[in-house]
Amino acid sequence: MLRFAIFFAVGLSLIGSVSTPITAEDASKDRIVAIGTKLGEFKLTDFRGKEWSQKDFSESKGIVFAFLGTQCPLAKLYTARLVELEKKFASKGIAFVAVDANDQDSLAEIAAHARKHQIEFPFLKDAGQLLTDQLGATRTPEVCVVDAERKLVYRGRIDDQYGIGYIKDKATSNDLSNVLTAMLSGGDIPSEQPSAAGCLIGRRRSAKEASEVTYSDQVVRILQKRCVQCHREGEIGPMSLTQFEEVAGWSEMILEVVREQRMPPWHAKENVGHFANDRRMPREEIETLEKWVASGSPIGDVAQIPPMPKFVAGWQLPREPDLVVEMTKKPFKIPATGDVRYQYFSVDPKLTEDKWIEAAEIIPGNRAVVHHVLVFAKEKGGPANIEGQRGFLFGYVPGTRVEPAVPGYAKKLPKNSELIFQVHYTPIGTPQEDLSKLGMVFADPKTITHEIQTTSSVQTQLNIPPRDENYTVDATLPEKLPECELISMSPHMHVRGKSFLYTALYPNGEKEALLDVPKYDFNWQTEYRLTERKKFPAGTRVRCDAVFDNSEKNLNNPDPSKRVHWGDQTYEEMMIGYIHVAVPIDPATGKSEPVLPSREQSRGITAKAIFGRLDKNEDNQLTADEIPDRLKPMVKQLDKNGDGILQRSELD
Repeated sequence: MLRFAIFFAVGLSLIGSVSTPITAEDASKDRIVAIGTKLGEFKLTDFRGKEWSQKDFSESKGIVFAFLGTQCPLAKLYTARLVELEKKFASKGIAFVAVDANDQDSLAEIAAHARKHQIEFPFLKDAGQLLTDQLGATRTPEVCVVDAERKLVYRGRIDDQYGIGYIKDKATSNDLSNVLTAMLSGGDIPSEQPSAAGCLIGRRRSAKEASEVTYSDQVVRILQKRCVQCHREGEIGPMSLTQFEEVAGWSEMILEVVREQRMPPWHAKENVGHFANDRRMPREEIETLEKWVASGSPIGDVAQIPPMPKFVAGWQLPREPDLVVEMTKKPFKIPATGDVRYQYFSVDPKLTEDKWIEAAEIIPGNRAVVHHVLVFAKEKGGPANIEGQRGFLFGYVPGTRVEPAVPGYAKKLPKNSELIFQVHYTPIGTPQEDLSKLGMVFADPKTITHEIQTTSSVQTQLNIPPRDENYTVDATLPEKLPECELISMSPHMHVRGKSFLYTALYPNGEKEALLDVPKYDFNWQTEYRLTERKKFPAGTRVRCDAVFDNSEKNLNNPDPSKRVHWGDQTYEEMMIGYIHVAVPIDPATGKSEPVLPSREQSRGITAKAIFGRLDKNEDNQLTADEIPDRLKPMVKQLDKNGDGILQRSELD
């Protein structure tokens, strides 16, 4: 299943063309071209300098013009689909043409992406948007189909697999394919022409340089504060927003996503908790962007542009890591299709003394296929406790942003430890390779007063009925916490996740809401970091309540007709409420109290959970007919009196 794949889309260039300036008012209008309009002549060139015109396709029974952009996430996702469709329909007389009309896409970017995807049909650069306006295209990826008479018969999406905020396992409406099939057979073109979702085509516009809002004075500062941490070269953002030319090309799209609160990504409720990494853009900043776009995105006085924030090259870390550990010596090969089981890689970092880690970052070697990475530490030669639903050393999920711990707080990596990388891959239709790595920044052991530990409230007993849009479950931390400080929370569900609520249960009986996520987003999993650490008295527990949407209303839902249970794959579900706490270190022993149970205690907790699942009649005992054959050897060991019946008291 494809979830976080980021393909680079392709396009071609018009050499020697002149961009036609348009006003900000024109840019905001829909360019409506009626179905049935006849295509006029055009002359455009590809990135190699070859000129193409309508006469080059005179033998074709129809032409598909696919509007792409080199940085648009949906355009990247659909590039492979267009290649598949071209191979299917080329022999039937249908020509495919890719068109890049973005002002901000350079020749070098277009050529590189064309080579990467090995596209064999023409790619044209429509720098003046002349062909684009003839066909009425406004977004990438959008396809426009003309028939043998060169009349426009379809303008819209390719299919319904990918959209804004959702990715399905497979398409359920193959719109472009259906149109081409009907056109070739002489049938009726489907009347329903669903519009394309994606990025607005970046256009050259006439800027009002006398505007009170300019890039140099206001806009660049907003972007540096809110956006460039992700939107820079090598980071998770699909396009870089560090240069004026790039930003100007994306200006209308930037305004659209911030107005709709799709970006910057933030999903927590405003009146529950205060978070240091709250990414919400204030209304006054949105209004500033609105004024700037309305004025044609003027640059202003370039001398006023502040320097870009300094970042560590290749890392989100505050400085170069002290130790970098790759998960394996050679890249791991991921097949093109199928479910890939969790992969485990063991690495010896050769530590001869304890290390305290104040910041760490896992960098996936191939974001397109890496669903998540968890790193665990275990004693060399000892058993590995790698049940990631309870806790881990460090983790990566899409949306992870690295923040160093406050001075005196760190995670501990004991000497003579091995590191275990647990990696979940999602195939994307083509063979891939990955070599993920972990970078760590060490702290001075003498300065550490608190050990950061991770634990969780987990509900594995999921039984989500088909088409249920409000399936609710809860889970409470099975252990009472020692005296500690809550640092952050990380809710985790899969694509049917709808909402998530954390509540502190204090030993005096009081309750306090800690975090409310009313619109959980699987595609951007945030660690919510408190502005001020919350002190938990000893005996505190944390309850989590989650809601799942298994209905057709959930566009991410792979199959609303399926009953869903706990499972590793994305089409299955999980419910985990991770919490990250800081436990004070006892000066006398140099140790902190653990928040997770030992391996032996974990086995006991697991055994009791299995017992509860099997004890259908809730009589606190399991008879032979209630025990699956695969578990009978284990039950025999636990049956202390040998009577063939396992009593709950025997587990104690």
